[in-house]
Amino acid sequence: MGDRFLVTGANGCIGAWVVKLLHAEGVDVVAFDLRVDEHRHRLINAGDVPDVEWVQGDLTVQTDVVAAAEGTTHIIHLAALQIPFCRADPAGGAAVNVTGTVNVFEAAKKQGVGQISQASSIAVFGRSSDYAERILHANAPRLPNTLYGVYKVATEDLAKVFWAEDGIRSVGLRPHTVFGPGRDQGLTSLPSVGIEHAVAGQPFHIDFGGSLDFQYAPDVAAAFIHAARVDIEGAPTFNIAGESTTVAAFVDMIHAVTGFHQITHGAQLLPVVDGVDATDWFERAGGPTPTPLRAAIEESARVFATAN
Repeated sequence: MGDRFLVTGANGCIGAWVVKLLHAEGVDVVAFDLRVDEHRHRLINAGDVPDVEWVQGDLTVQTDVVAAAEGTTHIIHLAALQIPFCRADPAGGAAVNVTGTVNVFEAAKKQGVGQISQASSIAVFGRSSDYAERILHANAPRLPNTLYGVYKVATEDLAKVFWAEDGIRSVGLRPHTVFGPGRDQGLTSLPSVGIEHAVAGQPFHIDFGGSLDFQYAPDVAAAFIHAARVDIEGAPTFNIAGESTTVAAFVDMIHAVTGFHQITHGAQLLPVVDGVDATDWFERAGGPTPTPLRAAIEESARVFATAN
């Protein structure tokens, strides 16, 4: 029997790209999400929806997750409520992000799934002002300043316990500022929305500035697929990196790529670190090489142009 992947959060930005890439490989995919939502899939697949197995279920209901994992060999766990939603509903955020992750590991244990890759986040760290270094190593102190970050710390640590007590192998990845088609929700989604507006010739303001580590959504999806397959014992968590640069430089690239100059940005700093060191990810896990930033913005603009 070949590989069969369960993807939780399959309708999210990274989830949609994971489904697209796995389907392109000819891999069997079980796409799991709470609701039916095809808009990101149609955006990145030229109006189509990949022909995979779609399962509507609730991550907080263990029996739903266990049933979806039947017959699968790998799990890519991406489902989560992001910062604004966790702030608005702390109990709901904990139920999805923490209890839901427990349910994924329990499903892997009950169904004999070989390996999990799961999404942590740069939100496990604090603000840049909390550290002496501008670019953080994976072992830097975790100092979360949001409920979302606290929940992601918990998921990193529970993975270690499931390895120690049950032998469940997993690899966690910490994305930073994911951008590209499909990134239309969350604290750092505005640069992606800016590309879309530029392609459409519509003015748009990104209301923050500073430096961020920009990571192209298909690259992040490829990293999670690789993490689900890589031969590493235990339950390590890695930083992943794209290109650390300023929001101003990112906006300048939008202008240069699209020829539209009415995309602007503010000066407010987000409560995150500037960037991360992903050396361990590349050296220990052989993580895939990121797309250069300008090329990624060009590809994003082409997808948005086709959709419009």
